[in-house]
Amino acid sequence: MKVQVNNKETEILPLSTIHQLTITMELPPAGVAIAVNNKMIPRVEWEQFTLEENDQVVIIKAACGG
Repeated sequence: MKVQVNNKETEILPLSTIHQLTITMELPPAGVAIAVNNKMIPRVEWEQFTLEENDQVVIIKAACGG
């Protein structure tokens, strides 16, 4: 199944959740926000939120610095 992650086509397993995507992409456990189809998804919903074919996923990582 294909989804767009930050405008890049990405192949994932059918019925994958946001949580599974974060593990696959080796994202840090904190400092990450995710939107699907222009809607922010709260972290508490990541394990239940199932991605669908052609979903548009935006991953935002917090950055430190100044």
